Amino acid sequence: MRFWPFRRGISTETTTPAPPPLTEAAPADMSRLLRLESDESQALEAARSRLRIMGLAMALGFSMLAFKAIQLAVGGVAAGPANIIVSEEGGPRGDIFDRTGQVLATTIETHSLFADPTEVWDPLETAQMLATVLPELNVERVTRDLSSRRRFVWIQRNLTPRQRQAVFSLGLPGLDFQLEPRRVYPRGRLASHVVGYTDRDLNGLAGAERAFDAALSAGDGRPVALSIDMGVQFHIDEVLRTAMEEYQALAASAIVMNVRTGEIVGMVSLPDYDPNRPTDASASERLNRSAQSVYEMGSTFKAFTVALALETDTASLEDGYDASNPLEIGGHTISDFHAENRWLTLSEIFTHSSNIGSSLIALEAGRDAQRGFLGDLRLLERAPIELVESADPLLPHQWERTETATISYGHGIAVSPIATIAAFAAIANDGVYVPPTLAPVAANETILQERVMRSETAQDVLQLMRENVTEGTGGRAEAPGYRVAGKTGTAEKPTRGGYDPDRLISSFSAVFPYDDPQYAVLVLLDEPQGNESTYGYATGGWTAAPTTGAIISRIAPILGVERADENPDSRAELVRAALMPEIIP
Repeated sequence: MRFWPFRRGISTETTTPAPPPLTEAAPADMSRLLRLESDESQALEAARSRLRIMGLAMALGFSMLAFKAIQLAVGGVAAGPANIIVSEEGGPRGDIFDRTGQVLATTIETHSLFADPTEVWDPLETAQMLATVLPELNVERVTRDLSSRRRFVWIQRNLTPRQRQAVFSLGLPGLDFQLEPRRVYPRGRLASHVVGYTDRDLNGLAGAERAFDAALSAGDGRPVALSIDMGVQFHIDEVLRTAMEEYQALAASAIVMNVRTGEIVGMVSLPDYDPNRPTDASASERLNRSAQSVYEMGSTFKAFTVALALETDTASLEDGYDASNPLEIGGHTISDFHAENRWLTLSEIFTHSSNIGSSLIALEAGRDAQRGFLGDLRLLERAPIELVESADPLLPHQWERTETATISYGHGIAVSPIATIAAFAAIANDGVYVPPTLAPVAANETILQERVMRSETAQDVLQLMRENVTEGTGGRAEAPGYRVAGKTGTAEKPTRGGYDPDRLISSFSAVFPYDDPQYAVLVLLDEPQGNESTYGYATGGWTAAPTTGAIISRIAPILGVERADENPDSRAELVRAALMPEIIP
């Protein structure tokens, strides 16, 4: 902006008048004339200086007003200066997306209210007035803070635009706002344990926010994509909530994993919480039961026991074991829930879920072989997934004959669901273990993998898992058209001095389609209760199995798994299984 200063009688374009003609003698008052000209020139120069200063001042003032106008147009009315707090590296925190591009976590700017207590006129009145527009405010605390001699105290962080305007309209002295970034989660509870949350300073505290904290806070706002598919996640969540309510379970967990890449495409833990308000949730609600909790998984471990026998060549599918009588070992009696009281082949031990037969298999293979095989399946360590909260297993203090026997059917060792499903995925993946991951895997990406059993062993166990669905305890897990293979698991919860038969962990570990394995699914219900539809039973076959089947029916089309024509014989088996109650765990 250009200013044209003006002053009456003085022109800014003044020119010096021509000197008078020289004469032979200067007039007597020449000194006075020179003095007058000098005074006029000084006054003129002073005027010019003042005008220049005034022009600069006005230009600066208009520039500040223009800047303020732009600031108000962008941010709205403010009661004072606004500062933006960013991460230590100087940039915004990156967004989190699912594999389809849906935003799971992002950062927005919000206004936080603070005060300079030395400028507050009446602390109590100010606190009471603020409480009229901020009902959650603790008047006593705010009054105490405003009565201090500090120059800065927080009143409330991350106000909504409406709250900020309401506070501003109160016109209270000593208050001001500061712009702060806030992490928000558009999908709320859905996938809350996977995504996690941050603290007020945007430091990751749980889930992917913590696992990928370094990348998210790198300073360039780098986004992070997860392997989770929110369409799959929605259906898992809905089915699991329904099952948890139907069977009145204390908690529940479900995971879906790509057996070839290790990608976790769905993971649900109930009860859950809203990551937008994590401090409102209890520790139990924030607990990720899929990764952070460990359980005795029960009969699902029989799949690993049979694989152990086949892998070490201690038995073939046709070899038999005497399960006629309970097994006495180390002062303990091992019996079958629904005893056959006869010799059972390896296949029958799996199909009838015989604890006696599993114990005999493990004892014949030996402690060292058992421990080594479970170690190869990563069941003796925390699951190798990015989640920091992935839990270590609970292993026996000593591993002798008794422990070898009980571990064969999933007692005496507690592992996380994510570790369990990764081990089942190795069976489905032709005997090759792939670590579970929350990061999407590109088509041409090299995947870390390790063969943990022969291909023949994996195929034999997978066939037994399919027979367990078509003929055994897992019949209710069948999803028509998707050829489910799996194993039920029912474990009594340990208590002081033994196990409580009325408090169960019921689970089902599945693979589909069994003849072209692509995905593994694990469902776990914590203390489900039997009802009329289950004939009072709360075992894995009656609760977790049908929940698994319902999940697979919903997610298979989303995952692009082709539906196969139904086999009439298979349908007949399903009908017979539905009409005849089974009580095998």
